[in-house]
Order: sequence, then C-alpha cells, then structure tokens
Amino acid sequence: GAFSEVFLVKQRSTGKLFALKCIKKSPLTRDSSLENEIAVLKKIKHENIVTLEDIYESTTHFYLVMQLVSGGELFDRILERGVYTEKDASVVIHQVLTAVKYLHENGIVHRDLKPENLLYLTPEDNSKIMITDFGLSKMEQNGIMSTACGTPGYVAPEVLAQKPYSKAVDCWSIGVITYILLCGYPPFYEETESKLFEKIKEGYYEFESPFWDDISESAKDFIRHLLEKNPKMRFSCEEALRHPWINGNTALHRDIYPSVSAQIQKNFAKSKWRQAFNAAAVVHHMKKLHM
Repeated sequence: GAFSEVFLVKQRSTGKLFALKCIKKSPLTRDSSLENEIAVLKKIKHENIVTLEDIYESTTHFYLVMQLVSGGELFDRILERGVYTEKDASVVIHQVLTAVKYLHENGIVHRDLKPENLLYLTPEDNSKIMITDFGLSKMEQNGIMSTACGTPGYVAPEVLAQKPYSKAVDCWSIGVITYILLCGYPPFYEETESKLFEKIKEGYYEFESPFWDDISESAKDFIRHLLEKNPKMRFSCEEALRHPWINGNTALHRDIYPSVSAQIQKNFAKSKWRQAFNAAAVVHHMKKLHM
C-alpha cells in the first residue's frame, strides 16, 4: 500500500529470511481496536495464507514480520508457463477459495483481493499459491473507501454504492480474478473512473468473442454466480467450492495460453522497476552471496 514498505530481513539466531512490512500508523486509529485485530491476525494459520510471524510497534509505525514467499506473482508465473488451461486456473481459484473461506470463518474480510496479492510460495512448478495483505485494512492509513478507489476494478457494487457490506465482497473479487485468469483482461474496464463505477454498480459485463469462445459453459456459470450484483444471491466460498468447475471435472484441459498471455501482457504490463525488486530474485542473489 501507499503507506507501507517491505524489507527483506534475516533472523540472526537462525539465519532464516522473512519479509518485514513497515506500516505508518494512521493518526485516526485508536490502538485498542487494533490490538484485538492483531491478536486475530497472529492466530491465522493456513497453508495458503502468508503467516504473520510477529509484530512490533513504535510510536509511528507497525512492523510486521511475515513469512517470506519467493515464488513470484500469479500473472508472471502464468506468462512463464508456456502452456495454460482452465484446469490450471481452477486449481489456483480452489486454493484462493479455501484460504478466504478460512479467513471468513475467523471473522476476517480481506477487502482487497486482487492478483497482486496472490503470490507463489516457491519457484517450483507445483508450488502453493499464497494470499497476502489480509486484515491490514484498519492498520493502513487508507481506510476502506480508498481501498475501494485504490483498485477499483476488483471492488463489489455494494462497496461503491456505500452500502454496508460483508464477506460477500471477497467472493465478488474472486469472481473478477477468475474472469481475468480465463481471458487476460478485466470484466469491468472503462477509460474514466466514474464510468467504471457505473458499470460495476450495474454489474454489467460480457463474455466477449473471440476471447471466450473456447471457454467452457461451466466456467462462465461459475463466474456468473460470483459476479452476482446482489450480495445475498452471490455464491459464498462454500458454495463456490462445491461448483463442478472447482470440485468436479468440468474445467477444460485445452491450452488457452496464446490468447490469455497476450492479453495479460497488454493489460497488466508491469514496470521494469517492479520486476527488478522481485523477492525471488533477491533471495536467489543473497544465497549466492552466502549472506
């Protein structure tokens, strides 16, 4: 986020590497509400969620010691694959759903699910996917509405309509991510933010030809249940996990790499700077230097 920096740190006693996230304290937050949240965050232990190992604070900052994930971002990994299918996307979304279901069972709404918050644990091909940056919304200076504006393409209609919202906002975001994973571009895409907000509030999107011609009806059905404008009708994580595209064998094994990778590169171009500071590269470099 705009108010946090991440450093690679090493535990002296063990030589283990961790990520240290430094978050500038907001003048608005009362510490009492945070202590409760921090206690919850420390209890969160799930194989697809980046672990909060420890937390320190100064008068101005929080310092979060987090598990280091070195496998890189979701989109980068897709681009590196060379072959990519609906089944691959289904496997990713299955892991995201189990992790978010666990957060929801523990009373945490992530609120900012987007592809950049989905990282691979290791560079191996069979690496698990990990969710990062959950539950930090109250700590960060930018409260919920600016989280909404920060990544408008992933935000549920009820958030933009400034209605009270719940766990269902995460399920909407998972719908947006699934959509992108199958075509390489976002479902809601407009030149201006106000037009974008209108489209999202209407819940209006399409499965355009030719990009969606080879995608299964089951995948589209799955997405429709998550990109449901009415949060009460929207699939929960449990319901999504029972859908045949996740739980059955309707996800196709046909290679969609050529079209999806071209669209990802067109729509999600990363700056060279972002690539240069990839944790995986840093860790590799440090190992070479025997630090």
